[in-house]
Amino acid sequence: MSVPLIEFRNVSKAFGDKVVLDHVNLAIHVGDALAVIGPSGTGKSTILRLIAGLTQPDTGEIYVNGQKRDGDWDEGKGDIRMSMVFQQAALFDSLTVEENVGFHLLENTNLSCTEIKTLVSHKLALVGLENMGHLYPAELSGGMRKRVSFARAIMDNPKDKNDDPQILLYDEPTAGLDPIASTVIEDMIRNIHATTCSTYVIVTHQHSTIHRTGGRMILLYEGKIRWQGTVSDIPTCDDPYLHQFLQGAVHGPIRIIEPPLAGGQSE
Repeated sequence: MSVPLIEFRNVSKAFGDKVVLDHVNLAIHVGDALAVIGPSGTGKSTILRLIAGLTQPDTGEIYVNGQKRDGDWDEGKGDIRMSMVFQQAALFDSLTVEENVGFHLLENTNLSCTEIKTLVSHKLALVGLENMGHLYPAELSGGMRKRVSFARAIMDNPKDKNDDPQILLYDEPTAGLDPIASTVIEDMIRNIHATTCSTYVIVTHQHSTIHRTGGRMILLYEGKIRWQGTVSDIPTCDDPYLHQFLQGAVHGPIRIIEPPLAGGQSE
């Protein structure tokens, strides 16, 4: 077995008194299409932030290409280039689509404005947004903003082979989209996986996204991986955690957290 691209060894993370990850072990290899599922508040997005180096584990170790990561993310110390697609697209409202997509190149390379403009046009064409570089995020639909964030995530400097993203991180990329817009985004994820970046981790609740973009899957609950397998395992799997989550069943091992009543009272 090859050395994992990303590896968690007994990783734990808490926010205040809330333990969101409890001694989690996870290996992500080149070519993995990993879907992370589970109820809200169970640490799914925290896994993405830990992979990206945006937060640090309380205990345990994270390895990147077999090298232990110490402290914050740092490309200069052997960490790999990663890109993240946030749930709300996270575009700069004051910048045009073209400026958003080209931001990485503008800030981190010596490429000319003409070269950057050409590269941006190519990425926008890949996500079906040709001739929209002059628009601002507020002028786009939710699905179009997501596509801009995809173009930004896969932007790289063609003159620097180390600038290619080796793993893409998707945080609920189809949340809030209608079924047709979701299908467009799912197709885009699969196309990027096949042509641009072969490894990704996707956090999602959407059934269609799970089935159309997931390969390997883990289900998180109460800080632990309660089930792992592949999408093809689902039809014959009788795991109670997975069955309850995918069926949306009230009864099962996953406890239902009741929201507080109006006025701050609870039952």
